[in-house]
Amino acid sequence: MSEVNALGMWDDSFYYCILDEVTDEQMDRLTAAAADKLALLGLPAYVPAGEPAPLVVDHTRGGVLNALYQQAAAWEVPAVAEGPVACMEALGVVKGREGGDLALDGVCTLQEALVMAQRLVLNVYDLQDAGSKGLLWKAEGNGNTLYLLGTIHVDRDNVYPLHKSVRDAITSSSLAAFEVDFTQEADMEAFVQLQMYDDGTTLADHISPELYEAVSDIFLSLGLTQEEIDAYRPWVLAGTLTQLGISDESTGDAAWAVDLYVQSKALNNSVTVDGVESAVYQSEIFNSLSDAYQEEYLASGLATYEAGAAGAEAGDGADESLDVISAMLTAWKDRDLEAFEGVFDKEAVLDSGDELNVKLFTERDPNMIRYAADYLSQGTGNTGVLVV
Repeated sequence: MSEVNALGMWDDSFYYCILDEVTDEQMDRLTAAAADKLALLGLPAYVPAGEPAPLVVDHTRGGVLNALYQQAAAWEVPAVAEGPVACMEALGVVKGREGGDLALDGVCTLQEALVMAQRLVLNVYDLQDAGSKGLLWKAEGNGNTLYLLGTIHVDRDNVYPLHKSVRDAITSSSLAAFEVDFTQEADMEAFVQLQMYDDGTTLADHISPELYEAVSDIFLSLGLTQEEIDAYRPWVLAGTLTQLGISDESTGDAAWAVDLYVQSKALNNSVTVDGVESAVYQSEIFNSLSDAYQEEYLASGLATYEAGAAGAEAGDGADESLDVISAMLTAWKDRDLEAFEGVFDKEAVLDSGDELNVKLFTERDPNMIRYAADYLSQGTGNTGVLVV
């Protein structure tokens, strides 16, 4: 179900009613999500030769098929002129049961409706060779293959669906390795604890009164208590403000960074999951930053949040940093390394001497390289994907 989450068709609440009859509200959501994704392709509009026959949209499989066909029929897609059943079969949305029976008169469950909606979007995108390609490399050694997918921890600018080449790299692998294995509960629980002060001090003891007041006002308005705010370290609040600031109308309800999407897809396809690092290790990187740097980092996060809020109110980008994020994502989606490097100059980052950059790149990259090299050198005939 990683796809329907990423496509905005549903969220984790479907687990409680997945086999129930689909409801009008659920159909409205998944058809609207499918329509939005198909519209992004910019296909030629379909103009029927005559007045189209009215379609019955109800809670049967045929009714859901009709509802999805109405979204597809806005565009020139295969067999669109042949009607709902022929078109949905041509697009692989419905495949029938043994003997070819589509069981269109049967009650449609939410699960069936989600599968059909997901197939519609993915199959049309695949026919158009569309979708986010990501910065994806293929490394080979000793008879082994390792796909390397560089990711950006942002769900923005319609990242999903991912291109078939990325999805195939995941499902063809027997191992999916990430910076952190999010399934390690003890590690994640320790990570949460390390985000908070445990030495008797609070946020107010580590940043200026002016910044403390400004940050407190925002998080109080978002529903946190002052006690909760005071417990967090500046880098945690900075990260939250940055994520909020760069979110827009294209950010999914699940707000999945690509890493989480890939891990969910890997687990759904029985792919072994591993982590190059631990969440505890990553938290220690940020905890080791000086108070002065953490204060500067929080001020930067605040500026991004305020720029995002101002841009949303004005209906456009309000800060250069948001334009940079969008440019990075565009290059990433197009698999345009030259354009990406034009926005993100890695060499300049490495040479900057910036306290956080040294910790995030100079000190970490060798471990990432070593993990990849070890995978390629051990055994033979293995295929994996490394997502960092």
